[in-house]
Amino acid sequence: MSKTATVQSPGMETPEPSETPREPWGISVEQAAQTFGADLGRGLDSKAAAEKLSRTGPNKLDEAEQVSPLWLFLAQFRNPLLIILIGGAVISGYTGHWVDAVAIGVIVLVNAIISFLQEHRAAQSLAALREMAAPHAFVRRDGDWIDIPAADIVPGDILRFKAGDILAADIRFSEAHRLQVDEAALTGESEPVDKHTLAITGEDVALADRLNMGFMSTKVVNGTGQGVVTATGMATEVGHIAGLMASAKEPKTPLQERIENLSRILIGAALSVVAIVIGIGVMQGMDLTEMLNTGISLSVAAIPEGLPTVVTIVLTLGSQRMAGNNALARRLSAVETLGTTSVICSDKTGTLTQNQMQVMRIWAGGKTWTVTGEGFDPTGDFLGEDGTAADTSGNEDLQQMLRVSAYCNDAELITVDGRHTIQGNPTEGALVVAAQKVGITRQGLKDSKIDTLQTFPFDSTRKMMSLHVRLSDGNKYLVAKGAPDVILARAKEVRIDGQNVPLTDERRAEIEAVIDAFGSDALRTLAVAYRQAEEGTIDPENPEQDIVLLGIHGIMDPPRPEVKEAVADATSAGIRTVMITGDHAITAKSIAEQIGIKTRDDQTVHTGAELDRMDDDELERVVVNAAVFARVSPEHKLRIVSALQRNGEVAAMTGDGVNDAPALRTADIGVAMGITGTSVAKDSAALVLLDDNFSTIVQAVREGRRIYDNLLKFVRQALTANVAEVSTILFAFILMGADPLMPLTPLMILWVNLVSDGIPALALGFEESEDDIMERQPRPRDEDIFAGGLKERIVLRGLAVGGVTFWVFQTALARDAELQTAQTMAFVTIMFAQIWHVFDARTTTTLFRRSPFGNPKLLMAIGLSLVLSAGAIYTPFGNFVLGTAPLPLGVLLGCAFVAAIPTFALSGLKEVFGFRFI
Repeated sequence: MSKTATVQSPGMETPEPSETPREPWGISVEQAAQTFGADLGRGLDSKAAAEKLSRTGPNKLDEAEQVSPLWLFLAQFRNPLLIILIGGAVISGYTGHWVDAVAIGVIVLVNAIISFLQEHRAAQSLAALREMAAPHAFVRRDGDWIDIPAADIVPGDILRFKAGDILAADIRFSEAHRLQVDEAALTGESEPVDKHTLAITGEDVALADRLNMGFMSTKVVNGTGQGVVTATGMATEVGHIAGLMASAKEPKTPLQERIENLSRILIGAALSVVAIVIGIGVMQGMDLTEMLNTGISLSVAAIPEGLPTVVTIVLTLGSQRMAGNNALARRLSAVETLGTTSVICSDKTGTLTQNQMQVMRIWAGGKTWTVTGEGFDPTGDFLGEDGTAADTSGNEDLQQMLRVSAYCNDAELITVDGRHTIQGNPTEGALVVAAQKVGITRQGLKDSKIDTLQTFPFDSTRKMMSLHVRLSDGNKYLVAKGAPDVILARAKEVRIDGQNVPLTDERRAEIEAVIDAFGSDALRTLAVAYRQAEEGTIDPENPEQDIVLLGIHGIMDPPRPEVKEAVADATSAGIRTVMITGDHAITAKSIAEQIGIKTRDDQTVHTGAELDRMDDDELERVVVNAAVFARVSPEHKLRIVSALQRNGEVAAMTGDGVNDAPALRTADIGVAMGITGTSVAKDSAALVLLDDNFSTIVQAVREGRRIYDNLLKFVRQALTANVAEVSTILFAFILMGADPLMPLTPLMILWVNLVSDGIPALALGFEESEDDIMERQPRPRDEDIFAGGLKERIVLRGLAVGGVTFWVFQTALARDAELQTAQTMAFVTIMFAQIWHVFDARTTTTLFRRSPFGNPKLLMAIGLSLVLSAGAIYTPFGNFVLGTAPLPLGVLLGCAFVAAIPTFALSGLKEVFGFRFI
C-alpha cells in the first residue's frame, strides 16, 4: 500500500458522512451502498434499474470512429510530391505526349497504393479493450440472483462472482472470501492481489492500493465475492483509459517530419527552376508548348518519384530483419524512429526483469545463503557466506525449512514447450523451485508418507497458510508460512544449529535485522515455521500459536541477465533509460541500481503521488534527471512521455497492460510485450517484442540507426541524380542560345530515376551498419535531413555530373550527330555517372575506404540496371518508348569513362584534403 493508505479494521469507528461524497474505497460497505442507492440484501428493483440505465447509458465502452478505406486511399494523393507529378501527367496529356502521361500516372498510382497499404490497418485498440469486458454477470434484482447482459448493469447493482469470472464493472467489495484478482493489465502488479472489504483511509491512495475495490475487465483468479457497482461504462477505470486512448494523438515520427520538410524543399526547388526556365523562354520568345514540355521535363527531373516507394521498401526490409530478431514492427515508420530514440521509458516487470519470482537469499539456522539460478528453472546453487557453492545435504536446518516450504504450498512447477513455469501463485512457486534445487519436491514428500490432516488457507487478514500434517513416524506437526511480522508475533522459539532455542529479544532483533536487510535489497520476505501439534491442541480460529521459526525467504523478480549490458549499450549510444512502473519505489530503485539505470545520486526517484503535486512545467524540469517513476497511473505515464517530448526527446515507451495503452499511443514509438502483453497494448503500439526482452529494444535501436543511415544514402544517391538532370537541362537553356535543345526526354529522366539509378539506390538499403553506429549520440529531433554537409555534397556532385552530361550532349551535336543519338549519349552518360556515384554514396567517407564488394545485392542491382538499360538502348521497343538510338560499343564505353570523372575526381579531393562538403 501507499504510505498514506491505512486499512480500517472492523472495530474502528467508521468515518462520518460528509457533504462532499467520499471515494468508495474510503468508506464502509454500508456507506457505499447508501451512496449508490444499493440494497445489500435485495439488490435493485427492476424499475429502479431501468431508470438508472436510461440515465447512465449501457455498461460498455464507446465505439471507435472508423476510417473509410476509400477516404484513406484518396488521402494519399495529398502528398505534395504526387501533386506535382499529377500536374505533369495532365500537361503531358494536354500536349499530346500520351506515353509520358501514362508513365507518370502509373508512378503516381503505385506510390499511392503502397502508401495506402502501409497505413491501412484497422484501429483495433478500443475494440480489443471492449472484448476484454465480461459479456454477462450475476446481479441481485428484486431479491433474486439473475444472469443479465453486462451492458445492462447500473451503479448500485449487487454483483456476485467467483474464480474465473471477469468483473463486469467497477465494484466496492461487500464480501471477499479468499478473493484474489489479477490486475496486472490495469495496474502493472505482477501477482494476483488479495482483496478485502475494509475501508481504506488516507490521501493519494493509488489504484493498486485500493484493495477493497474491483475493476472492470480484471479477472478473479481465486475465491468468491460480492460487491456494489460504483461505476459502469466509460466512468470505470478501464473506461477512463479508453477515453485517454481516444484522445491520445499519435505524433508524427521524426522520419515523417523530415520527409515532409524534404518534400517542401524539393517542391520549392522544382517550382523555382521551372520559373527560371520559363522566364528565360519568354525572354527568348520560345513557343508556349515547348515551354510546357520543358516544364514537364524539369518537374520530372527535380522530383525523386521513387522516394516514397523506396522509403517504404527500405523500411519493410528493415522490419523483416527486426522480426528475425524478435521485434515485430506494426507500423513501418517505427522502424526508423527507433534509430532516433533518445530515451527509453521501460516498464519493469517482465521487460527489465524476468517476470518469474525467485528466491534470492535464505536465512536458516542462523546462516544466510545466496541462491543462484534463473527464474523458474530448478537448477542453481546455494552459496555460503563466503560466496562459494556449499553442500546443503548436511545442513538439517536448511533442509527442514525447504521441506516445509515445498509442502505447505499450493503451487506446482511444470514444463510447457520446454519451458519451466508455475501453476499457482508465483511467490509460492519460487519456494517450490528453491526446494527442488536441492532435490526436495512436494510429490517426493507425499511419497514419503506425509499426509495432510487439515488445511488453514491463506487469506488477507491472517496473512498465513498452515497445514496440519502427519509424518511417516506418526508424529503430527503444524507447518506454516506467511508474512514475517505475523509469524514472529506468534513464535516463541527459533531453529538454530539443529536446536530449538528461545526467541529472546536479542535474537528477535537479529532476525528483524535480517528481514530489514532483505527488504533494503528489494526482496519480498516470507517466513516459515512449525510446531509439534497432536489432535486437540489446535485452535481452528488461531492455529499458529507457540510456533518455531525455521527461516526467512528473500524473494524477488530478478533482472534479466542480459539487461545490464543492454542498458550500458544504450547509455553509450546516448540513450537514457527511465523505469516507469506500478511497483513500489523501494523495489524499483533497487532494480534500477542493479541494472545501471540509476548510477548517480542526482538521478531521482519519484512516485505517482509526487507527480500529482507537480504541474507540467515542474515535471519538465524533473524528467531531465529522473531515473525511476514508481506507483504511477495511466495519466502519469502520459504526462511523463509528453514532458519528455516537450523537452525535445524522442521517447520510446514500453508496456504490456491496458493501463499502458494511452502512453504507448502518445510516445514517439510504443513498444508492447508480445508474450505477456494484452491485445490492447499490442494494438496501441508501433513495435511488439516477441521475447519481452529489453535487450531486444537496444538491438532494434541499432537496426533503426542502420536503416536511417541507408535512407540517407538513398536520398544522397537519388537527389544527386535529380540535381544532375535539372542542371543538364538548365545548362542547355543557359548556354544554347535562343533555340535550346532538350538533352534528355521526360521518359529518359523517369528511366534514370526509377531503373538505372533507382534499382542500385534501393540496394543501398541492404548496407551493413557502420562500425561506430552505437557510439554516436541520438540525432536531434529537429535535425535537418541534409545535416552533416549532405546538401553540399548533393549539389556539388549533381552539378558536376550535369556539367559532364551536357558536355557530352553538346559535343555530340557539334560533331553532327542526330538529336536522338546525342540525347542517347547524354542518357548513357548520366546513367553511368550515377552507377559510379552509388559506390561513393555507400559511405560517409570515400569510395576508396570501402570495398566495392561489401554489398553483393548492390552488385546484382547494378547488373540488373545495366541489362535493362541496354534493352532501353538496343531494342526497338526501348527506342520507341524512350526515344533512344543504338550506340556503337566504343561510344558507349567512352560515355561510361567520361561519366566516372566527377565521382573519382571529387572523391580523390576529399580523400586528400578531407573536405567535409565534397
